[in-house]
This record gives sequence, C-alpha cells and structure tokens, in this order.
Amino acid sequence: MPKERAIDQTLTLLSEGYNYLPNRTYRENVNIFQTRLLGQKVICITGEEAARAFYDEERFVRKQAVPKRIQKALFGEHGVQVLDDEEHKYRKAMFMSFMTHESLGRLEAITRREFRTAAQKWTKEQEIVLLEEAKIALCRIACEWAGVPLYEDEERERAQQLFDLVDSIGGVGPRYQRGRKARKQAEKWVADLIRQVRDGQLYPSEDTALFIMAHHTERDGELMEPEVAAVEVINIIRPTVAISYFIVFGALALHEHPSVRERLKEDAGAYSKMVVQEIRRYYPFAPMLGARVRTDFLWEGYAFKKGTLVLLDLYGTNHHPDLWEKPDEFNPERFKDWKKSPFDFIPQGGGDYDKGHRCAGEWATVKVMQIVMELLARELEYEVCEQDLTLSMVRIPTYPESGFRMRVLNLKPAEMIQTKGQHRNHAHK
Repeated sequence: MPKERAIDQTLTLLSEGYNYLPNRTYRENVNIFQTRLLGQKVICITGEEAARAFYDEERFVRKQAVPKRIQKALFGEHGVQVLDDEEHKYRKAMFMSFMTHESLGRLEAITRREFRTAAQKWTKEQEIVLLEEAKIALCRIACEWAGVPLYEDEERERAQQLFDLVDSIGGVGPRYQRGRKARKQAEKWVADLIRQVRDGQLYPSEDTALFIMAHHTERDGELMEPEVAAVEVINIIRPTVAISYFIVFGALALHEHPSVRERLKEDAGAYSKMVVQEIRRYYPFAPMLGARVRTDFLWEGYAFKKGTLVLLDLYGTNHHPDLWEKPDEFNPERFKDWKKSPFDFIPQGGGDYDKGHRCAGEWATVKVMQIVMELLARELEYEVCEQDLTLSMVRIPTYPESGFRMRVLNLKPAEMIQTKGQHRNHAHK
C-alpha cells in the first residue's frame, strides 16, 4: 500500500484542504494510500469501488469513527450518523418516514413561497449578500417544514446558529468554538420544544419532524431522551440551512457559465435537475467521510485491519478521471444519460437511502435547489456586483468570501403553486 513518509500529515491536510486526498491518489495513480493523521494510522480511499466497499456494513462501522469534536459541533452526540446495524436501521426508518412524497411536496410549496417573498424584498435593497439571505430564508423553510415554531425576531439568530454548525467542520479556533456554542444553543432550543410537545403545550402537525421525533420510541420501547430527539430534529433543519452553500455555488455557476443560465430560462424541469446535480458534483462541499474497519479483510489486495480509521474521498470521487469525462469542467449535460450509480456520485455520501448511511435529506436538497436555480435564471433580473468570487480549496467548507453580492432589479410575475394548508408557521407567545 502506498504510504506517506512523514510522521504525521495533519498540518499538511489543513494546508491542502480538499486537494489533500486527490493530490496523493492522482500523483500515485492509485485509489488508496496510507497516512497518519492526529497521531493514528489512516487509510484513504477514492473512487466508485472504494465507495462500494466503504458502505458495506459487514466491513465498516461508524461508531468511534466520527471525532468527538465533530459530534460536539456539527452532528451532535448520539445521532443517527454514529449508529450501526439494527440500531441505525431503526433510527434511519424514522427519518425516512418523514421523507414522503407528500412531505417533499410540502417542502417545495414552502420553498417557492418563501424565496419569492424574500426576492420581493431584495428588489428594495441596494444590494444583497446571497449567502446571508439564503440562510435566513432556508431557516424559515426548514422550521415550517419540520413543524418547529420560529418567531420573526429570532429568524436571523437561529439561521446563523444552524449555519455555524455546518461551518465548524474544518474550523479551528474561533470558527470551531462558534460551532460548539451554536450546538448548545440549538439543542437547548429544540429540546425545550420536544418537552412542550410531550407535555401537550405545543401541537405540531403529525406529519412534521418535530411531532415524529417527539413521539418516536427506540427499540426498547422508550422515548428518546429530549436531548437526543433534539439532535435528530436538528438533523432535519441544519442540512436544509446548509443548502445555502449550494445556492451560492449555483449563483456562481450561472454567473460563470451564461449559456447555462440562458438555457435554464427556456428549459426548466429536467435541465434544472441536471444543473443542480452538476453543481453538487463540481463544487466542493463535504471533503470526506470516515468509518472504522469492523473486521479484518482484503480489498484489491490490500489488508484492512480491525479498528483502522478509513477516509472516503467525496470530493475526489466526484472529480475522479476514471468516472467523469473532463471532471474539472462544469457540464450539466453529463447527467443527461447518467446511470445513477449510488457510488460514483457522492456529494452527500453514497449507498442506500433507506437503510444505509446515505444522507436522508438528499432529495430535499435537490428539490430546493431546483426551485432556487429556476428563480435565479427565469424570474429574477439582477446584476452581480464587482467582487472576488474565488473559492478557497483550503477552507472547509468553502464559499466565496464575499458571499455573492448582487443587485436585484426586478422579480418577474410568476404563478405561485399553492396547496391547501400551506400557511406560514407562526409561533404564539
């Protein structure tokens, strides 16, 4: 197995960011190498077959693979991401019970309404920062969809808390500490709501995440602790707010590729989905995922020993030259005839939705992004302000430092798709 010669590569990883893993696999022309990070032996893998092996539950477990620093900021402790086997399948089924066609349809309607409402306000501003506006709109959308009450005067604060959880992934120092603080605040907020639901003081709709998770019983028949239920509700609303990164990437893509925007004006639907998928493939978001070897095995002639930490390169797999033609070019057309492998396109993880560790919210991400990309291309007239739109490949997660500044000139009239019962979720003091 190819090995890094240095004693520890932690600082090198921090200095190279998203490119750390691809730099080594491409240089050695291999899909595997061994290194040392934070003082421990780590095997790094990339590519479709690597992802297929990584999501084989007979080979890998997630417990003790997610560092405590990530659990204490991004994921929360005792959430679905760190469970295995029947415990994981049972908890994952709870999430999938919320991801119904009806629920996703409700998400679409809320998203259309809220982003058009937001866009109408943008026309009155001299300029906006899309990242800031998107995270606030997405916080409103996520909370209404999940049944979480949200006061108008706390929207900006809650949106920033949920954003800070995601932004802590590769952060050290103040950025990571903001994530830790946001985790404590968000869990206290939602755990209090869980208790109110159980005490009959709050009545969310039965098809919302807040209701489902407040009443969910574990395999032993006991209700989840309020703090654990809060972690899982946040696992619905946090990823929805995280779509703000992808929305900024999408605006950047339309700006840098005017022909894509022009076609999107005339050809929505299937083409908008192709654009969204290419945004998620091309731009860097989550860099890698970790798991530990469950039991000794061989893969492609290499030995994996029980307990070894293994990192799957998400960004590198989505740009792997064996899987994607001209991977460093932005080309939505590549998804026209895509065969939909669960292991070659893994921006939010791979494998099986229902029982595996693939992100339960991936469908929601695609639907929300389609709506916003169509809004930007077809319904909004805007100018992009002069700014530096460079993406740092070292910062994880990355986005243009300017947050994408734009002047919104006009919101074109468009039919609003409304269904019965789609009203703003107001909280009452």
